[in-house]
Amino acid sequence: MRIGLDVRYLSHGLVGGIHTYLKNLIPALMAAAADHQLFLYADTKRPFDIPDIPPHVTLRLLPYRSPLSSFAHDFRMWRVMAQDKLDIAHFTGNYGFGRAGGRVLITLHDEINVLPWWEIIKGHPKNLRTVLMMSYLHYCSSRTVPRADAVLTVSEHAKRQIAHHAAIPLERIWPVPHGCPDDMWLEQDGAVLDEVRQRLGLTRPFILADARKNPDVILRAWRTLPEPWPQEREIIFFCRDAQVRPAVQEIVEAGYGRLFVRASRDDLRALFNLAEVFVFPSWIEGFGIPLVEAMTCGAPIIASDRGSIPEVAGEAGLIMDAEDDQTLRQYLLRLFEQPDERQRLRQLGLQRAPRYTWANAAKQHLEIYAQMI
Repeated sequence: MRIGLDVRYLSHGLVGGIHTYLKNLIPALMAAAADHQLFLYADTKRPFDIPDIPPHVTLRLLPYRSPLSSFAHDFRMWRVMAQDKLDIAHFTGNYGFGRAGGRVLITLHDEINVLPWWEIIKGHPKNLRTVLMMSYLHYCSSRTVPRADAVLTVSEHAKRQIAHHAAIPLERIWPVPHGCPDDMWLEQDGAVLDEVRQRLGLTRPFILADARKNPDVILRAWRTLPEPWPQEREIIFFCRDAQVRPAVQEIVEAGYGRLFVRASRDDLRALFNLAEVFVFPSWIEGFGIPLVEAMTCGAPIIASDRGSIPEVAGEAGLIMDAEDDQTLRQYLLRLFEQPDERQRLRQLGLQRAPRYTWANAAKQHLEIYAQMI
């Protein structure tokens, strides 16, 4: 097969879910597709994130001159792909354009881009640039997704939501779970963890949380914990930027916890290994890679019942409504007071994590490509 993938997220210096997906999938796919021809389409905005390209893979770099280049490439990409006489054109970033000369596959990581426009715009605060970008992506997705030969997504939950909102048959949507990034593992070297604990000043047991994933409910639950628990423990937030919700700022200012912005992957792995519990009360997730990272590193999980989270966490997590601070309070107390319960969830997570590998994801991608043609 001649397979082309739009991988511009790997040449933009970005962080986030789609970048993580491609940074891990593409090497696994290159390894699994040695009998096929792969064409990767990126641009010259930043150096390409994957340095080693094997002989059966061709990297096409489109010139990047200004932010408008990204929009121009959206409309040029399918023409460049068509010149390579592809069997499969795979647009990996929630939208795609044109026929590209072969079968067209679009990855939607969740249903957001195919929701009604007003549902996309409402919700958490957005600036004008964000509104314009989300409107553009909605416009693109709502027109290209129904015309694609197939849609790939990341969970059964996302499959059902996309089928409903995009009005396309379930049989045209293929769910393929993400794998765990290969820089996450259960750390067996106590000296490594001790070094991070000392360098970051982790003097108390802590819960770990993503600062962008509904910190408000964590604050409400933390305020109602009985003594001595709030004094003996703290909340460690991680985030990819410093623009966080007021609840995080309030937690930090009140001395309940701290925020690590753009923590290194080594430090983040240590934090997952050291955490007494990982709290993930997200409002919406197409998949939720942090859940798999937590399970891989042995962190017990408390998570919301939204989106695909119960599907991914399975029996390895305590599940709550995303806004139910009282249930979160009860779960926190249970895990603080019962080491055996923490160990039970830890073992369930370690047993569940191996099903999520990028080698499995790459194999399933190739099977889907073959079935499409």
